[in-house]
Amino acid sequence: MNEPHIWWYVTRASAIIAWVLLTIAVVWGVLLSTRVLRKIDNPSWLQDLHRYLGGTALVMIVLHMVSLALDSYAHFTVEELLVPFAVEPRFAGLPIALGILAFYVMVAVQVSSYLKNRIPAKVWKGIHYTSYVALVAVSFHAGFSSSKDVGQFWYQSLAIVLVALGAGAAITRILVGSRVKASGAPISRKVTRQSAPAPSQASAPIVPETRRMRVDRVDTLTPEITRFSLVDADNARLPVWYPGAHLTIHLDDGRTRQYSLCGDPADRSRFDIAVLRIDEPGSGSSWLHQNVAVGSEVLVTGPRNHFELEPATSYIFVAGGIGITPIKSMIESLPERRDWTLHYFGRSRTTMAFLDELEARYPKHITVWARDEQGAMDVHMESLLADSPADAQVYCCGPESLMSALALVVDEERLHLERFVALDRASAFEAHPVEVTCRKSRQSFLVPADESLLDVMEARGAPIMGSCRTGVCGTCEVRVLEGTPAHFDSVMPDADKDDLGIMYPCVSRATTEKLVLDI
Repeated sequence: MNEPHIWWYVTRASAIIAWVLLTIAVVWGVLLSTRVLRKIDNPSWLQDLHRYLGGTALVMIVLHMVSLALDSYAHFTVEELLVPFAVEPRFAGLPIALGILAFYVMVAVQVSSYLKNRIPAKVWKGIHYTSYVALVAVSFHAGFSSSKDVGQFWYQSLAIVLVALGAGAAITRILVGSRVKASGAPISRKVTRQSAPAPSQASAPIVPETRRMRVDRVDTLTPEITRFSLVDADNARLPVWYPGAHLTIHLDDGRTRQYSLCGDPADRSRFDIAVLRIDEPGSGSSWLHQNVAVGSEVLVTGPRNHFELEPATSYIFVAGGIGITPIKSMIESLPERRDWTLHYFGRSRTTMAFLDELEARYPKHITVWARDEQGAMDVHMESLLADSPADAQVYCCGPESLMSALALVVDEERLHLERFVALDRASAFEAHPVEVTCRKSRQSFLVPADESLLDVMEARGAPIMGSCRTGVCGTCEVRVLEGTPAHFDSVMPDADKDDLGIMYPCVSRATTEKLVLDI
């Protein structure tokens, strides 16, 4: 500290570090928003790292400003450091003004990061887009401020690299971001933090691959639930999947059924599903239990995911019966430091799949609600949330009665549901004929009021595939180019579908007389 120019060295070093960190933070944010990093099972720590990079860059900027005030050579006043264009002459002070404006933008971005779950998604998104403005302003500030380093080769090389990274990030966000979201990347059941592409610019959703798979192992989990482990019939490596994803199993009679994956997402050699046997006429689960054994081959489509685990610092999981299957893979993907609780409902412990395994691994996180132990349960949903953080994300899969009870006490933006059956949302809608145009296949036809859009499209040879036909699985997803859909499915919130410009024609219709679809 005896060096007379110590603060000049500090201000130069802190400025360069801040510039580097800001560039990395912006690039990191682009990787997250375009889902390039979604191969990580639970990316909460990636979100944390992104926020810490931005925060550290802000700290470096503050240190840069303080050292400018303390340096005997530069000796900026507080007004010159905090008020744009306070430095005279004003034109010469433009680079400094840009640096000050960038500082305020970064403060706004950082504050919004900590208020992410408390402010509207559009506000959060708009504030974060200004980080590009901050990066541009910082680049001009660094290049045109009076500094001895500007003329140095190492400084010029660093500047070229940082500017190139920033420009590349912006271009990637524009060109790749919309396409990734449009192509069927996993979508949460709440409003996502990405901007939705304009329907006219989006490409059609990618149809999941259908493959023949062999049953490698069959395990009895409870008297009514069996786990089937499936491997590719040609021993090929299986595609990446994320907790909450499901498979579509094609039965021999042409029917299809959807089952959640409950294995390890890191294991690319097999898919595990757990199936509850329901002895009813036409039951797909009963067919699987009776006809599928080790060595059997089945046709499988997927995986697809409309129940994705979004990054959060705290979770509340609520599972009813076989609804534990997607929840199990979510829990197992969480880092050890993540805060979470599981409320598991069932008739008895002997009917609750994976219960012993989960209790052995996570004894302090699980509350069991077994009807044969506690009698007829009158659980107030508020009590499940009482000891959890107010911003905890709530994930529920189970009977409709359980999910409906949760929906009454949990804010929509925090609640994520996976339904077994679709809600009846069309009974109050007066259907009318709809003229459907398939733009790519250049077909137009009239769908009568009493017929499904999907049925008529298939009958006319339109390139679309259906599965559940009840508005649950999302297989028939199609992009809407013109017209206004009337959403009657239960795949995701209507606002999400409108943002994405998609619909599910197996049950949905239109409020307009015409629909133009991107198929």
